[in-house]
Amino acid sequence: MANLKEIRNRIASVSSTMQITSAMKMVSAAKLKKAQDAITAMRPYADKLTELLQNLSGSLDSDTGSSFAEERPVRKVLVVSITSNRGLCGAFNSNVIKECISLKENTFVDQEVHFMTVGKKGFDLLKKKNTVVTDHSKVFDDLTFDHVAQIAEELMEHFVSGSYDKIVLVYNKFKNAATQILMTEQFLPIVPESSENRSSTDYIFEPEKEKIVMELIPKSLKTQLYKAVRDSFASEHGARMTAMHKATDNASELRDQLKLTYNKARQAAITNEILEIVGGAEALNG
Repeated sequence: MANLKEIRNRIASVSSTMQITSAMKMVSAAKLKKAQDAITAMRPYADKLTELLQNLSGSLDSDTGSSFAEERPVRKVLVVSITSNRGLCGAFNSNVIKECISLKENTFVDQEVHFMTVGKKGFDLLKKKNTVVTDHSKVFDDLTFDHVAQIAEELMEHFVSGSYDKIVLVYNKFKNAATQILMTEQFLPIVPESSENRSSTDYIFEPEKEKIVMELIPKSLKTQLYKAVRDSFASEHGARMTAMHKATDNASELRDQLKLTYNKARQAAITNEILEIVGGAEALNG
């Protein structure tokens, strides 16, 4: 009977876990809808603005504010890791961390690599063996364009001042609830459109070109970073919803197996009791 009690406790424990994972799945599904609508709505605008920026940067002169497109020898690299503040979302965070470490150990092996983290999970893991200059995990507490723009301004200041020669973003791009695409994207310097892909649009600048550049480039960079953070935010809820769905299915399967084991053990215990009663009766009759 002690064995039956242990199985009953395990069934109760698995059932409780299944209720938690099911509730977390529903919460993530509700949050995913809002996050998905937000990134889907802003992506066309952000992509078009980035395209415009790339076309414009290819025609910039050295005296027209092209400091954000300046190519210089790469000695110091800043990798911006965009993860989540919470776990239980499968390989969502670990994929970003592995890519960041790979960039340091393989791609930028001859350069000095520092990290900036957006997300507590990335900060907790990267700070152990790497240099983390700043952490902006609190941005997810109130995810707005203005808060992300402050981070973008900090990155632009790092690049223009020469503190870093290249800035790279690592994040998960949202595709659908079950699929996230790991992205490694150069933030600064601005990557100009290649000559074969560059559009032949002839821009008319009003007011003068210098003023347009000074206003458009910072706005485009802020939008690019905001899109990356929004992509990661939607991907997080999609990954968590998928992970909790799988966890709920696994818990349900385990509970069914435990119930089957319990019924078999209970049936065996009842059979043994019947045999003992019959054996005792036979002994008395003898």
